[in-house]
Amino acid sequence: MATDAPDDTPDIQQELRLGRPYTLADAIGQEAGDFMKGASPVPRLVQARQGAQQALKAVLVDRPGALQQVLEQRLNDDDARISKYIEHPVEAVKDLLEQLLRSPETFYELVRQIDVTWGQIYGSRPHFQQPGQPPHPDDEYTHASVRATLEQCLDCLNNPPLPAAIPAEPDAD
Repeated sequence: MATDAPDDTPDIQQELRLGRPYTLADAIGQEAGDFMKGASPVPRLVQARQGAQQALKAVLVDRPGALQQVLEQRLNDDDARISKYIEHPVEAVKDLLEQLLRSPETFYELVRQIDVTWGQIYGSRPHFQQPGQPPHPDDEYTHASVRATLEQCLDCLNNPPLPAAIPAEPDAD
């Protein structure tokens, strides 16, 4: 009974290459295989954007959903902000919330966009609160409620809860 030594077995890849010419595409394919080892095929900007959206979802309590939709859209459309915080996407969310709370004009426009989105989601006429005016009794998103929600989100992002301590094993006597 004869066994083939490893040196006697022909290299299958070499045999396949002998039957056809070596092309530029082959060279690129071989190099690309090494280039992507250990790396994600998802671009860093996309990863950071998804990280920012996950951070927002983790801290935002918005039952009707319009506020979350508008904030996610703002994050999606703001490549410059996401790129600035590409290594720490949570910071991009904090920066956005701080900017919205800092500028009255931007804040009122945000609430208007949320009202429009709410109207589209629920097929109802939205109620637009004017600055300095009391809100309509049926207004889901008032200036005060949106401000309180954004401040709560920012507080949660700035002061994340500490992980629960793992109880120590009791000493065996």
